[in-house]
Amino acid sequence: MTDRIDRRCFLARGVVGAAAVGAVHMSVEEKTLAAALDDGTAQPATPSRPQTDIPPGSLPCGKIGSVSVSRLLIGGNLIGGWAHSRDLAYASKLFTSYNTEAKVFETLELAQACGINMIQLDPACWGAIAKYNQTHNPPIQTMVCIPLLEDRTQMAETVKQQVDLGATLLYSHGGVTDSYMMKGGSVDTIAQMIELIQSQGIPAGVGGHSLNMPVECEKAKIPNDFYVKTFHMDRYWSATPPDHREEYDWMRGNPDHNKNNDNMWCNNPEETAAFMATVEKPWVAFKVMAAGAIPPRVAFPNAYRNGADFVIAGMFDFQVEDDVKIAIECLQKSENRQRRWFG
Repeated sequence: MTDRIDRRCFLARGVVGAAAVGAVHMSVEEKTLAAALDDGTAQPATPSRPQTDIPPGSLPCGKIGSVSVSRLLIGGNLIGGWAHSRDLAYASKLFTSYNTEAKVFETLELAQACGINMIQLDPACWGAIAKYNQTHNPPIQTMVCIPLLEDRTQMAETVKQQVDLGATLLYSHGGVTDSYMMKGGSVDTIAQMIELIQSQGIPAGVGGHSLNMPVECEKAKIPNDFYVKTFHMDRYWSATPPDHREEYDWMRGNPDHNKNNDNMWCNNPEETAAFMATVEKPWVAFKVMAAGAIPPRVAFPNAYRNGADFVIAGMFDFQVEDDVKIAIECLQKSENRQRRWFG
């Protein structure tokens, strides 16, 4: 409490001096306080571009349909609090406690300043993102995952709702798609979803953790615009031993310590890279760091080198600049990549 009082007193005494020094970094909360001290109100300060030494235009972009997308996207799980945390029971609450609305705004402002122009998100995260986009220009683009529904009317309503909210891209939720395919669901339902999304004039994708997803979609010639497929190496300590891996094991709780316990989302990375090399559509790779088990300096080059066209990475604000710099370096040194770039 003393620290907070002292900080506020310092700001009150030094707001004029601070405003005159361009190198001073102020958080959203500090900007709001400074504005309140200036005119006696508590109106938010006008957003300003965060300071970064990454030159504008450094992070390459590609195309998904007609949409220009940065090769690195920021993931939404850290905002929604969906933490793959092995057996750390407090992680989800920690994420949502840290990522207040003000912190989300700071993070997205920094991400955009560094060149990231899209966030992947679950529809449950729309509140903060919609508010951010109402107050920022340019807004951040959105890649939104939606449930796969067999009922055409319900599916059409779900798609229209997300488009009306401002979705830039739509794709089927990976976990829902896995569950559907695990139970023997028909790819006709996926084809129907793609048709309904594309009828709204935006690119449509299919998401999943299982390699069965793109294999079956390609076999059925589903006309999706992109894939959102997990990809990470299996050389990290908590990876499931090869002889204990089972398809869709990430969907099942299992008390056997030798099997998947929220620790692996790409059971067959070599087979995945080999198959995706035959796919002529943009591939957006996610879980490339195996939910924090693999550092980005190892995970990013592994993903790009093995064929991913775009990478989704969950990032806290203090990770954004380093992650973007790593991605830029990887993309500049992609001479060992065998799959041609799509998008």
